[in-house]
Amino acid sequence: MALSGVENLARLPELKKKLLWTFVLLAVYRLGIHIPVPGVDSSALADFFANAQNTLFGLFDMFSGGGLKNLSIFALGIMPYISASIILQLLTVVSPELKRMQKEEGEAGRKKITQYTRYGTVLITIVQGFGIAVGLEGMTSPSGSPVVMHAGWSFKLMTILTLTTGTVFLMWLGEQLTEKGIGNGISLIIFAGIVAGLPSAIFNTFRLMTVGEISLFLLLIIMAVMVATLAFIVFMERGQRRIPIHYAKRQMGRKMFGGQTTHLPLRINTAGVIPPIFASSILMFPATVANFSSVEWLQSISQMLTPTSVLYNVLYVAIIIFFCYFYTAIIFDPKGISENIQKQGGFIPGIRPGAKTREYIDRVLARITLWGSLYVAAICVLPMLLIAQLNVPFYFGGTALLIVVGVAMDFMGQVESHLISRQYEGLMGKGAKVKGRQ
Repeated sequence: MALSGVENLARLPELKKKLLWTFVLLAVYRLGIHIPVPGVDSSALADFFANAQNTLFGLFDMFSGGGLKNLSIFALGIMPYISASIILQLLTVVSPELKRMQKEEGEAGRKKITQYTRYGTVLITIVQGFGIAVGLEGMTSPSGSPVVMHAGWSFKLMTILTLTTGTVFLMWLGEQLTEKGIGNGISLIIFAGIVAGLPSAIFNTFRLMTVGEISLFLLLIIMAVMVATLAFIVFMERGQRRIPIHYAKRQMGRKMFGGQTTHLPLRINTAGVIPPIFASSILMFPATVANFSSVEWLQSISQMLTPTSVLYNVLYVAIIIFFCYFYTAIIFDPKGISENIQKQGGFIPGIRPGAKTREYIDRVLARITLWGSLYVAAICVLPMLLIAQLNVPFYFGGTALLIVVGVAMDFMGQVESHLISRQYEGLMGKGAKVKGRQ
């Protein structure tokens, strides 16, 4: 009988232990979100963030799980680590030394790159911590109250030290989640931060319905659109273009090897959630700067690039498509794949090995990336359209939806793989015992 369902956890103590570690470490993260940095007026900061949802502050606050709005010790979240990882990936393309380290040195090279990523995370956190400290000293709430009670270098150094320590601890927490829990720790931390705001969003929606600002019919439409969008995301994230690969038969001694047929899976959304994150950061930058400036032309640009405007959404779609192609070109190497296929004696039916294979894979990938980028852009623009046309408070943005669904699918897939592997181990164990008795 296949092992499935919650009732089988008692039969799998190892899986139960991993799940327990996952929930405990995530609980530690959520607990740290509520520990504030000293010297900040929390009420004045909350008033400031009430008017900063469509800026970079609102975007970073989403990824930090509300930590930036509270200015907690985890205010920067895991974004510095993600930024350092992306920078290292970009440098790997242009730096022969990093490329050689990644390809030729194997596990040792990957450990070095991971170490460089950690150093980069600390450096980025120090810079961002200093910027936040300086920015906080110049912030005032809409009522005119200063956000920082006692400005000066003592506050700056305390903020830098606190935020850097919090981010390093969060990075360590993510690595522990990956090692002792289930799934990718960094992704789970972002997932937990986004989902943590869901109960308050649901409560706020029902409150608006009770006071008559949202009708029951409109609420049902929103729920139907949400369910359809989630189903569409799951369908597209599982979508693949499978290129068939044949391996010729080879004789070694008296035995014949090869003759197998497999496939090369190309995902529709190869770039993941990186393109919408980059696009949002670029387009929200003018609104963020406008919060600290009274320059007239900057204010006018900020007003033109509101998330519900046509110009914003057109630029948003264009930048997402560009970064989908750009990031796919960085993380996917058709030349290396074609060389590996040729070395292993494989070929794509009807395509010559070598340069022709690389061109074919590149051409197929370009076509798939077009549809993948349009899908990502549609998911990211949909919440904007709902806000503009239906005048409803839509909690999840497109980027958040992609992250939540993707991480949930990965988490459930790893749980299922663990269940299946344990089942086969049990069956092999039984077979070994029977053979021993015979």
